[in-house]
Amino acid sequence: MESFGALIVERSEEQFTANVKDLRLEDLPPGEVTIRVLFSGINYKDALALSPSGRVVRAYPMVPGIDLAGTVVTSSDGRFREGDEVLVTSYELGTGHYGGFSAFARVPADWVVPLPQGLTHREAMILGTAGFTAALSIQRMEENGLSKEQGPVLVRGATGGVGSSSVSMLAALGYEVEASTGKSADHQYLLDLGAKRVLTREELAPSVSKPLNKEYWAGSVDPVGGDSLAHVLSRIKYGGSVALSGLTGGGEFAASVFPFILRGVNVLGIDSVACPMAVRKPLWERIAKELKPKGLEQTVHQEVALDGVTEAAKQVLEGKVRGRVLVRL
Repeated sequence: MESFGALIVERSEEQFTANVKDLRLEDLPPGEVTIRVLFSGINYKDALALSPSGRVVRAYPMVPGIDLAGTVVTSSDGRFREGDEVLVTSYELGTGHYGGFSAFARVPADWVVPLPQGLTHREAMILGTAGFTAALSIQRMEENGLSKEQGPVLVRGATGGVGSSSVSMLAALGYEVEASTGKSADHQYLLDLGAKRVLTREELAPSVSKPLNKEYWAGSVDPVGGDSLAHVLSRIKYGGSVALSGLTGGGEFAASVFPFILRGVNVLGIDSVACPMAVRKPLWERIAKELKPKGLEQTVHQEVALDGVTEAAKQVLEGKVRGRVLVRL
């Protein structure tokens, strides 16, 4: 093979560009495993990487794409052989190391996860980092005592990638799920994924804020953050947890200490980027089994080729995407 296509972002003092260009295998960064990429997906971080104001790319030029799934072409590491089906998510992929928006990728072997039985390449990328983050959020809350008998679980930003996966996964496990969204047209979509009730964004942002309100939710998956997080914390049941993984609603919030010191409420930081392989690999195995959403295809908003990624990423940043955008290489 002489060349292959990749989406490359470049920056100079004068301009920022994102174009599909030809690369050769020798253009790829160092790594023990070379992968023929079959699918990737567009996450919020990818959309930021394709924006001149995104501030997530560490060095230019860069191939974005923090997720990829495909087949091993060559490997100098004994854990992987030619033909192995694998996936890679997060670490420095797509921000500090050429990522998944490319027909081929070369990565460190320590980043590579064998594709678990029960997931196809396509399914793995419908989930991607968003689905992994949802699963990690649920697992961390369960480790902190969450159970189905304790009451409803709130999912904020429920039409996004993390939110859609969380609704489906929690419903599959038998939890009573309440989903919050600012998109009135998508209420039925969330009910179809398994939510028992859909809340508007305004219901989580009352005009009068109290440090404590009546206990209600057993826990919450929160990829949103922002000011309304304080109201959610004020309604979490005694000992309950909020799994916080994002900031689409803002990076700051003002709250009192009362939910923490009077009700023992926990805020669990969810980081899927540097999640250790000792947690990562078993969790992907669980995702392929009991956490695999029944309505996985329902969460696909759009499927694009490389030349459609830039426009789709703009829609992600503008909040116009419901679920996941899949990238077929």
